[in-house]
Amino acid sequence: MQQRTIAKPVEVVGIGLHKGEPIRLRLEPLSADAGIVFYREDLALSIPLSPKSVIDTRMATVIGSEKGFISTIEHFLSAVYAYGIDNMRVIVNGNEMPIMDGSSISFCLLLDEAGIEELDTPKKIIRVKKPVEIKEGSKFVRLLPSARATFDFRIKFDHPVIGEQSELLDFSTRNFIEEIARARTFGFAKDIQYLQSQNLALGASLQNAIGLDDHKVLNPEGLRFENEFARHKILDAMGDMMVSGHNILAKYESFAGSHNLNYRLTSKLLSDSRNYELVAIEELQSRAFEKSFA
Repeated sequence: MQQRTIAKPVEVVGIGLHKGEPIRLRLEPLSADAGIVFYREDLALSIPLSPKSVIDTRMATVIGSEKGFISTIEHFLSAVYAYGIDNMRVIVNGNEMPIMDGSSISFCLLLDEAGIEELDTPKKIIRVKKPVEIKEGSKFVRLLPSARATFDFRIKFDHPVIGEQSELLDFSTRNFIEEIARARTFGFAKDIQYLQSQNLALGASLQNAIGLDDHKVLNPEGLRFENEFARHKILDAMGDMMVSGHNILAKYESFAGSHNLNYRLTSKLLSDSRNYELVAIEELQSRAFEKSFA
C-alpha cells in the first residue's frame, strides 16, 4: 500500500463552534512524506501535526503556538484517519475548524469529493509493540499490541439518556462511515449557557450538537444511534490518535477517556522507541490492516 494524498483541492465553509463565525476550510494535496500540515491563512502560519504541537485539550484538541492556534481538529482528523490520508495541507482562515453538523460525516463527503491519490512511496504506520496506558482515577486510555486496529470505548454519565454505554469498532473505512462518522458531539444546556456567557460556544446549536437538559435530548429529530454518545467518543479518539501523524495499528481501549488523556497517551507512546515502530504496511505479516482501507 502506498502513501495517500487527495487528488484535487476542495473547500467548504462552515460555522466555528466557539466564535460562531464562518470558517473557510480548504484541503490541498501534498507530496510523499510531507505529512498533514495545518495552515492559518490569516496569519500565514504553518502548524505541523504532532503531539508536540498540542497546546490545549480542555474542551477540544488544539494545536499551535504563541503565534496562533487551530481548535477542534479531532472531528476532521478522525475522517483523515479513516481514509488513510498521509499527506495534505489543511487551510483555515480562523482559529478553529468548522464544526459542520458536530460529527465527521461532512468531512468524509469532502474527502470523497477530493478523491484519493496514491503516491510512489510506501505507506508507513505506527505499530504498537508493548502496552501503553494513561490512568486518572477510574478513567483510562490504553493502546495494546494487535494485528487489527480496534477501538473499544465505555462511558458512564449520571444522566437518564446516557447512563452506561459502550461501542467496539473493528476499524475499516467502511465501518467508520457506517458506524461512527455520523455520531455527533453533545453538550448540556446548562453548560452551553455558561460557556456562551464567557463568549465561548457561540456557534453551538441543535444543528451541530446533541443538546441535553437534565432529563432528555432536546433535538427534535432525536438520536442517530441508541448509543450515539459512545460512538462519538470513538470518533474523538480516532482523531486524537491521528495527531501522531500516522495511522496506528493497535487495540485502543478506554473508560471515560478525554482529549487530555488521549494527548498524554500519544505523547507517552512516541516518547520511547521501545513502545512502537514505524513500519511500511507491506512489511506487516497480517494484511488485514491494509485491506481495511479498501
